[in-house]
Amino acid sequence: MVVELMELNKKETQKAVEAALEKYRLFKYLAFEEKEASLTSRAEIRYHGPTNQISDQTGGAAIYNVDQQEYRRNYCERVEHAVERLPKMERFLIEERYMSEDGDYVTDLQVYYFKFEPPISPSTYSKIRWKAIYKLALSLNIAVAK
Repeated sequence: MVVELMELNKKETQKAVEAALEKYRLFKYLAFEEKEASLTSRAEIRYHGPTNQISDQTGGAAIYNVDQQEYRRNYCERVEHAVERLPKMERFLIEERYMSEDGDYVTDLQVYYFKFEPPISPSTYSKIRWKAIYKLALSLNIAVAK
């Protein structure tokens, strides 16, 4: 039995996975700002619109708040679940480099010299990172094929 793996565009796939992990950090570590209904009226010109539509500002804000929080929670759980299924070294690399709260400020150099015990070489780091990114791209369904 021969299993052929999908050949991916390495650069585009890495960009997609890094964007997904950045979105994860934003959702995970930034507070969600809830929408609120406006209590004061505004003086503005109102043109006649469709008569079959109603404007429920409070209901719209409540629905948005609940749906957006649920979307963020589901997204974070999906990414965390995909990372948990990675092998130990790949999971450690992704968590330290991309998923930590200060992930924007952590560099590859800091990870492979200071986070790994014992430190690993840059080429080994690149191989481990690509394997992790490949698996995450397939798991999150964001792979970019050649």
